[in-house]
Amino acid sequence: MNCEIICVGTEILLGDILNTNTQYLSQQAASLGFNVLHQCVVGDNAARLAEQLKESLARSEIVLLTGGLGPTADDITKEVCCDVMGAELVMNEEELEKIRAYFAKRGRVMVEENKKQALVPKGGTVFANSCGTAPGCAVEQDGRCAILLPGPPREMRTMFETQVRPWLAKRSDSVIFSRMVRTFGIGESAMAAAVAELLDGTNPTVAPYAKDGEALLRVTAKAETQGQAAQMCDEVIEKIREKIGNYIYGIDVNGLEFAVVEQLKKAGQKVALAESCTGGLIARRITDVPGASDVFECGVVSYANEVKEKLLGVRRETLERFTEVSRECAAEMAQGARRLSGAAFGVSVTGFAGPDPAPDGRPAGLIYVGLDSANGTAVRELNTGRGGEGSREYNRTVAASNALHMVLKELNEHEAF
Repeated sequence: MNCEIICVGTEILLGDILNTNTQYLSQQAASLGFNVLHQCVVGDNAARLAEQLKESLARSEIVLLTGGLGPTADDITKEVCCDVMGAELVMNEEELEKIRAYFAKRGRVMVEENKKQALVPKGGTVFANSCGTAPGCAVEQDGRCAILLPGPPREMRTMFETQVRPWLAKRSDSVIFSRMVRTFGIGESAMAAAVAELLDGTNPTVAPYAKDGEALLRVTAKAETQGQAAQMCDEVIEKIREKIGNYIYGIDVNGLEFAVVEQLKKAGQKVALAESCTGGLIARRITDVPGASDVFECGVVSYANEVKEKLLGVRRETLERFTEVSRECAAEMAQGARRLSGAAFGVSVTGFAGPDPAPDGRPAGLIYVGLDSANGTAVRELNTGRGGEGSREYNRTVAASNALHMVLKELNEHEAF
């Protein structure tokens, strides 16, 4: 069964707000076994929305729409949808009472315009809104269905998960299940070449993706049940392991920081950081993970050489002879972080983030990442080759990822994930 997504709102079209609804609904529709054919954004214009809805309904059995269910004049989604599909809007007294109660509970006055939100398609399915005032609805005609959802992500997601997803699941004869294989240390093209024979499959499918400093493979299978689809994916993942297993750091993890926190917890160990050019980015990534307090000891952002020397114990001789951007300085920073905190791992980063090269001509993207543990001190030299506009964020991201990967590799040396 084919599906399309239309997000309604001029504020989305102009980029004033980030459209996260499309990503969420695409993932949900795919997991239900629907083929997502098209996505689009339409402004608050009745003629253009009607044209797009007619086009989508001609191609697909299911059309998901978000936004335009509010009380103001530019909230037109229900009106346009009912006009296109030949449905009549009628007042739903039950929903009207819910809206009145919503305002009363908050001590606010309900204006006349809010009654508009209680209008629903006659004979359609109504989806209650437990987080706001605008109910959702489904309109069906000649084997086609338009599902109208509120625009605010919290309202939309809650409504979809609790009501719309179960309603749609009854109309699907299959499920689509995906697993994500995450790699580090191999580029997207090299990864794709290594698994080339698997990229031509139709079910399951294998698709390569690239992120800054990482390469990913999404394995997707379609079957009658999730269990069957999951087994199909796992069989392909085993073949991927045979080809690039040394580069795989996780399956279905959200990123390197999640893998690091999980493995540190399993090992009962902690990490401490000494960051220069990353400016606390590694600490932020680790502490973004729930439960990071169990494994994160401390972080020192030491831009100034005086701080490197006084707090981390980097020798003045090292700074004068090799400079603050050097293997030697990275090693001593990592040792200092571990010594200062008592953590099992001390991690350091120092380098030129860019966009400009260093005064002595060394390039932006020259970065040293240090790791100190009971097994000794190791330093990884990076030279990203990135300078100029936009390079600073990339270089910092890649440096942070390399630091996390060094910890993960130390924790899991010679182990399969």
